[in-house]
Amino acid sequence: MGNYGIIASIIIGAIAGWIASKIMGRDAQMGAVANIIVGVIGGGVGNWLFSTLFNSANPGLVMQIVYAVIGAVILLFAYDKITGAKK
Repeated sequence: MGNYGIIASIIIGAIAGWIASKIMGRDAQMGAVANIIVGVIGGGVGNWLFSTLFNSANPGLVMQIVYAVIGAVILLFAYDKITGAKK
């Protein structure tokens, strides 16, 4: 998730995971720990995706959160498709 420390990555991940769970309509099903995990992993997915597609090597804090939210939404969407989970 960029050049931030572990605590900042967890905070960004928690924010991104919470926003993604709201977007996907899963907020009531997910707890804080799940939001953090999805957000941190989603941050990795989003940053990898955007750095690969758009060569955005050093995005700012706001774009880090945007990338993490998009990555977390992709992660939740894929999870729903793989497990057959429905809203």
